[in-house]
Amino acid sequence: MNGGGIFTGPVNAERPTRADVVTAAVPRRVVLGLFSRKERWGFSWKGRLLVVLLLIGLATGFVYGVYPFLAVTHRVDTDILVVEGWIHEYAIRTAIGEFQSGHYQRVFSTGGPVAGMGGYTNDYNTSSSLGAGRLKAAGLSPDFIQMVPSRVSERDRTYSAAVALRNWFREHQVTAHGVNVVTEDAHARRTRLLFQRALGNDISVGVIAVPNPDYDARHWWRYSEGVRDVVSESVTYLYARLLFFPSDPAKR
Repeated sequence: MNGGGIFTGPVNAERPTRADVVTAAVPRRVVLGLFSRKERWGFSWKGRLLVVLLLIGLATGFVYGVYPFLAVTHRVDTDILVVEGWIHEYAIRTAIGEFQSGHYQRVFSTGGPVAGMGGYTNDYNTSSSLGAGRLKAAGLSPDFIQMVPSRVSERDRTYSAAVALRNWFREHQVTAHGVNVVTEDAHARRTRLLFQRALGNDISVGVIAVPNPDYDARHWWRYSEGVRDVVSESVTYLYARLLFFPSDPAKR
């Protein structure tokens, strides 16, 4: 405005809106400064739609990809076959077929105290003994079977079974460059991980995953047993991969 009272400012200058006036009137801090008002960004409907589509894609990828990831089969060139003694009869039959079709010299049955025994009592109340008995009952000659029992039962049983096998190799001066471990479906990847950690980098670890005949592995989510196996093994594999830090194996 000039000296004559005529306004000379820009004619298109924005005037404050009602919302601006109301916002300016609201204090930025209240209740002794314990709460403050801040502007934030939020998702638009397009952003929310994109998030939903991403979640659907991740869920679909998990459903169709998690079982093949967990139930991995990867053999190494070796003449040593290892059988986790707790596996069921159908997996025992597969183990015998594997032994007969390969160039294996011996089968090692591993495992700790049988569940429900209250801990270790003797070598014959272990999964190792149970697996060896099933191998014999299924027709494999006892001359090819070697029990390797573990005495650890409270936790980390797969790792403890692998440590027991490693210690057996050392005590009997067996030079092993590789082993193939027979186990059941979704347990396979965790088995290979823990056996590799226990046996060390000098021994290659292969694994053979035997599918459960009680449900269709391609549609595992349609069966309660399939859901139980896949979900529990997913959680325990993540634990073994990210949170499992074993103490000195020589002390186990």
